[in-house]
Amino acid sequence: MGSMSEHYSAVQLRVDQWSALREAAEALQRQREGRAADRTIKRIREIFECLSPIEPYWAFPGPLAFTHLRRLFDNGQIENMAFAVRRVTRALASGAYRRRTIPLDRDDADHEESEDEALHSPEMRALAKPYFEILIVDRLTDQQQRWLKTSIQAMRRPEDPFVYEAVVVPSLEDALIGILFNHNIQAIVVRPGLALKSTNELPILTRFLNRVGDEDVDALRPEDYGPELCRLIAKVRPELDSYLITDRSVEEIAGKDLGLCRRVFYNTEDFMELHLNILRGVQARYRTPFFTALKEYSRQPTGVFHAMPISRGKSIARSHWIQDMGAFYGPNIFLAETSATSGGLDSLLEPVGPIKEAQELASRAFGSKQTFFATNGTSTCNKIVVQALVRPGDIVLVDRDCHKSHHYGMVLAGAQVVYLESYPLDQYSMYGAVPLREIKEKLLALKAAGKLDRVRMLLLTNCTFDGLVYNVERVMEECLAIKRDLVFLWDEAWFAFARFGPTYRQRTGMNAANVLRQRLRSPEHLKAYEKQQARLKDADDATLLKTRLVPPPDARVRVYSTQSTHKTLTALRQGSMIHVNDQDFKGEVEQSFHEAYMTHTSTSPNYQIIASLDVGRRQVELEGFEFVQRQVEAAMSMRRAISTHPLLQKYFKVLTAGDMIPEAYRESGVTSYFDPEQGWTDIWECWATDEFVLDATRVTITVGGTGWDGDTFKTDILMDKYGIQINKTSRNTVLFMTNIGTTRSSVAYLIEVLVKIAQELDERFDDASKMERLSFERRVTNLMQNVPPLPDFSRFHDVFRTDQVTPEGDIRGAFFLSYDANNCDYLDLHGQIDKLIEGGREVVSASFVIPYPPGFPILVPGQVISAEILAFMRALDVNEIHGYRPELGLRVFTEAALVEHAGTILPKAAE
Repeated sequence: MGSMSEHYSAVQLRVDQWSALREAAEALQRQREGRAADRTIKRIREIFECLSPIEPYWAFPGPLAFTHLRRLFDNGQIENMAFAVRRVTRALASGAYRRRTIPLDRDDADHEESEDEALHSPEMRALAKPYFEILIVDRLTDQQQRWLKTSIQAMRRPEDPFVYEAVVVPSLEDALIGILFNHNIQAIVVRPGLALKSTNELPILTRFLNRVGDEDVDALRPEDYGPELCRLIAKVRPELDSYLITDRSVEEIAGKDLGLCRRVFYNTEDFMELHLNILRGVQARYRTPFFTALKEYSRQPTGVFHAMPISRGKSIARSHWIQDMGAFYGPNIFLAETSATSGGLDSLLEPVGPIKEAQELASRAFGSKQTFFATNGTSTCNKIVVQALVRPGDIVLVDRDCHKSHHYGMVLAGAQVVYLESYPLDQYSMYGAVPLREIKEKLLALKAAGKLDRVRMLLLTNCTFDGLVYNVERVMEECLAIKRDLVFLWDEAWFAFARFGPTYRQRTGMNAANVLRQRLRSPEHLKAYEKQQARLKDADDATLLKTRLVPPPDARVRVYSTQSTHKTLTALRQGSMIHVNDQDFKGEVEQSFHEAYMTHTSTSPNYQIIASLDVGRRQVELEGFEFVQRQVEAAMSMRRAISTHPLLQKYFKVLTAGDMIPEAYRESGVTSYFDPEQGWTDIWECWATDEFVLDATRVTITVGGTGWDGDTFKTDILMDKYGIQINKTSRNTVLFMTNIGTTRSSVAYLIEVLVKIAQELDERFDDASKMERLSFERRVTNLMQNVPPLPDFSRFHDVFRTDQVTPEGDIRGAFFLSYDANNCDYLDLHGQIDKLIEGGREVVSASFVIPYPPGFPILVPGQVISAEILAFMRALDVNEIHGYRPELGLRVFTEAALVEHAGTILPKAAE
């Protein structure tokens, strides 16, 4: 009961135990007496024991109500107890306790509306005051707790924009457990009497303390418990507000690190002042400057003598033929549709009003120094950052299997590209991620060639489409030790949600940048750097590759993250953000960034997308922690259900960290987040130490055992037959992605569908003839074993390289050389091209060739076509290969074009 082997999270445990208590109470009502009743009574006692250490961290139903329920049970008042438990479970499921008081006694409930508030319209729910909880940390008696809660409740006023209840815990550790367990908490009030240690011994709760890291709190003096708690809150839940009440002098407190503490109260019981500050703090996160401005604009009477006939819905209202559009979308979207930048609105290109404010709030929320909105997706964000930072001739290290927008960004910027190789997962026809050793080798080779001054940027995808996440902090540390001003661009298109999960946050670009900036300033870091420099004096490259390098204290932290907000958070399609944490942005980059932003951003951005980014930011600051927690829980439930179902195991396999990350990159030794025998693994350790980790919310399943390839399984089975949408497939896998909108019901439906598919396969196999069985087995073998090896990047042809010492190539020169049709030819993939290669000719691609799946370029302009690449293309059984025309063949450069342009392309590109 309550062990990690049964439940992934304490929140999941709590929900399930309340449901179990309701079922047991209702069963006991029917049984009354006998052996069955005795078993149920024992079961109810066990559930109460399980919930007892959990409920003190929540305001509803609260300690008094929970004690009342136990008393009803102990006194044999089963009817009353069952009624009260039903009320609690229903309120927890619907969220009704957020909007009204939930009476648990029959007499009080008789006068209450019987309808479920979950059925109220969105308009009704929007009118209700948002509810949250505050955590008060102080060692108090029960009587003192009741007085404190009553005093705070007495401060409520009708005009207050929010409603909140208080939870009281006695210690620093209990407070940390509380903020990582109770997602309703929005503010913490730290009082002078708190203790250090928790008396709670439930492992599923105390395991939360691992999220705090290696903090040494045992050596603290009691008077430092409060300031230290404020600092730790900022570390694990930076979006929360903390308030410190202290009896120490201003001078003593001034030198303490209080994290993000909003205010210090000195030895006071001014509850109204505290109440107003709590409301003001939550209001600061609740604000949506642009969304509010757009709503206000839509309510104004306006005469439109501007662009957009659709503005205010006029062109639709007067139409005889498109009334269905107005009926489908409703009036508000058209009332808010405008090209105006005045009237309380703002310009995305030169924001000075509500858009500027909204971007500043997003910067705070995501931990950046500057944040910029984009309304045409992260593809554009990537090109903006690359164009702003990379000058023609700059060397850029690029993850070869990154999104195509990066490759085209290199073309636009005129970069000299060094492609980095990810480790291959040939068995599943996908690439992993780029090992740190590969990055260091390339940097050290460029240094040895005297080219380090031309190296501008490292560009990596974090996390990858398949869910592989870098140790961002370590990558930047070691790279800065070689190149002290290297710029990092982390493509976090699929990782926007990570900021709001404490485990995930540590591997985001912005968090790692902030940690590095603080560390580089510390005296301890200077000592560590000097010590390592003395040890590594005259060290060779082999030694440097084996050593965890320490960056110099004067290294410049220059980090950019691009984020598809719409992919993993609440935003309309193409709503994206660029996050900046660059120490040299103001002095060196700001103007070029502005020009690049102007180049790629529409002068007619969609206001609805901008408003959705504003609202999405509000959501994650107030409930992102809860939603990400539930997202991970849903993914873990899916992993467990598929891994433990006997029938599903015959045809499907959930790929684990051990399957997708080689052992050399898993220092923790963790191979799977769930094991049928061992139960759940606490993922904090591997996320803190391993070179790569697997994002649990991206569940890759092998489907080759069904006899269908990934694309067929996706389209013909899941989508066409069962209406289940997925995105990525490989030759023998499909990827299921959970997000903050995924529910336990949707996971249950997916499992139900997979079981039906497996049952149908069983039935088909039972009725199959010998030849049909043999054909099926051959298809499975072909999909799961006869898998073509993934090719490495060969090299750029010599005419697109400055020398033969280092591998960088001029992709822009090759790209534009192909614009002249006379420079290109087409070669048949089957036969003709092999004869030329065997005869000694270096055949060079004139275009990007991108098969879907896997969705990354296997050829880029200027790349020499190798036998391995040809073998891979021939083995592909996909319907979509961008850049390849089967009726013509591969587009390649003519020998004459290469000879003519030898030695001229690079000077032209530099100009």
